[in-house]
Amino acid sequence: MVGVLKGICISEKKGTKKREVNEVFLKENWGLEGDAHAGHWHRQVSLLSSEKIDAFREKGAKVVYGDFGENLIVDGFDFRSLPVGTRFRIGEAILEMSQIGKECHSHCAIYQTMGDCIMPREGVFAVVKKAGCIRVGDSVECLGLDPDRPLTAAVITLSDKGFRGEREDQSGPTIVEILKENGYEVLETILLPDHQAEIEKELIRLSDQRQVNLIVTTGGTGFAPTDVTPEATMNVATRNAPGIAEAIRAGSMAITRRAMLSREASVIRNQTLIINLPGSPKAVKESLGLVIDQLDHGIRILTGRAGECARK
Repeated sequence: MVGVLKGICISEKKGTKKREVNEVFLKENWGLEGDAHAGHWHRQVSLLSSEKIDAFREKGAKVVYGDFGENLIVDGFDFRSLPVGTRFRIGEAILEMSQIGKECHSHCAIYQTMGDCIMPREGVFAVVKKAGCIRVGDSVECLGLDPDRPLTAAVITLSDKGFRGEREDQSGPTIVEILKENGYEVLETILLPDHQAEIEKELIRLSDQRQVNLIVTTGGTGFAPTDVTPEATMNVATRNAPGIAEAIRAGSMAITRRAMLSREASVIRNQTLIINLPGSPKAVKESLGLVIDQLDHGIRILTGRAGECARK
């Protein structure tokens, strides 16, 4: 599948409008040289379909390339229908999609005028896997998913005291270590207070926008009034996967009978598996050790390892 690079936009300072350029150098693991939004993070390059811009113009919007804050405008692909991890070749450069859409914290001038903005739902982000110079008019080839790409994960620690800096998070790093030892690429580690709405928001973002294969939470699974992790997890689920939590409780009962008081949930949201673990480093290590060897198989069944490039 091949598209065409219709436009390139950069801005030297954040908060300023992007301007069109005819060519630019894509720096590996950085982004577009000269663009203020480049850096060592997962949103190095933003992409938007030219067809989506054209459709928005037909509604009466007077917009030009760069008005949505996009770096690359491409004709021929419906980016939102592609899975995170899809790779594209432009000249010698290779990009890999890392996120779909983004949260709009403050409505832009386009939204104020039109009552809508397409970037939060139609724009995607990518990281630069291979450097190269790109030019307007270049072919954009969809390479699909890298068959050797490791399973991805995110870790969320839930603790009011930890969030306030009153307690060091030891459980989160323990989970990260175990996941890496088992071949997972940990994309994000997050520390949150025990607020259900915030937990749900992050679970949804990681599942839908970043499309991580596995989210592991630690903390907030007991009987205390503030322990709301299972409720947040169940609220965002599209399907239940109770066997994992049941296996953890059953195995933990051989270690301590208090395991019966643990309320961990395990669910699926679309193509992401979400697992709750207890809050202590010892319990985390024991619990994850009971199931880690079976998760790879389940996730691969859930997600598949093949993808197609969807065209407009």
